[in-house]
Amino acid sequence: MSDTVRDGGRASVLAVDAGNSKTDVAVIAPDGQVVGAARGGGFRPPAVGVAKAVDDLAAVVRQAFAEAGIGSVDHVSACLANADFPVEEERLATALHARAWGTTVEVRNDTFAILRAGVAEPRGVAVVCGAGVNCVGMRPDGRTARFPALGRISGDWGGGWGLAEEAMWHAARAEDGRGGPTDLARALPAHFGLDSMDALIEALHLEHIPNARRHELTPVLFATATAGDPVARALVDRMAEEVVAMAAVALTRLDLLGEETPVLLGGGVLAARHPLLDARVREALAAAAPKAVPQVVTAAPVLGAALLGLDHVGALGAVHARVRAHYEGG
Repeated sequence: MSDTVRDGGRASVLAVDAGNSKTDVAVIAPDGQVVGAARGGGFRPPAVGVAKAVDDLAAVVRQAFAEAGIGSVDHVSACLANADFPVEEERLATALHARAWGTTVEVRNDTFAILRAGVAEPRGVAVVCGAGVNCVGMRPDGRTARFPALGRISGDWGGGWGLAEEAMWHAARAEDGRGGPTDLARALPAHFGLDSMDALIEALHLEHIPNARRHELTPVLFATATAGDPVARALVDRMAEEVVAMAAVALTRLDLLGEETPVLLGGGVLAARHPLLDARVREALAAAAPKAVPQVVTAAPVLGAALLGLDHVGALGAVHARVRAHYEGG
């Protein structure tokens, strides 16, 4: 434990990265040392309510505070899933402030954590393609660009879940004759040891195969595309086009389209670096935003939450570097 937080002293930042599937928190001392950390389950206010979601988060924070030997921090930097509109960020910030974890609280959508984790300063655009798809951008002057990212009702297409659904749609129609042929009609059921789409549809409908396992079909889609299936390849191409469309719009909104700017690619689908998708994203991005510099982010998003917190408190560059070194092994 750092001497700066020994004997119940204060730390500088409580960093929170709370996604749909897991939550990471870290306590950052004024000198940049990570003096407490803990992991918990997903953060899902729409499913369980804000009060229950924050209660669950509180249990994780208590673990990190106990490890650090402190009771509060100067600033709470929370990057939270399901904080899609400013009103939701404000509601969640109020709920977190009531816990008295820190003197000040700032809540952002969790995509901002991935963006900040991948850049040396708060400047750039991040596109996250995991279960869904989202994009944010920021400049050092505080300007941001973002999308609601609520699925089809907000104009989104794709993500791992969406790709699996599209693959199922095409495969089902190929088998019953409503659509053209595709190897997906064989590959998708074969993944689960079944011999037809009809059998797969029945197994999913009756929950013989848990609904959550649908995400396993996304890698099957990519493998089928790599093998040359034109339907699967078209879905991969469209996913790349969606990624680039979001990035280009965010760059334009921030007046960064004409400047060399990092475009961070994160989330399970993009971080996997599927060769077809990765190549198509880079090709399309070069055409739409020639000065964009794409790079895949693999650092833990809680690093981004910590750096955003250090930005807020005006920490020196050496403090930022120490936190980054902790998470990147530098």
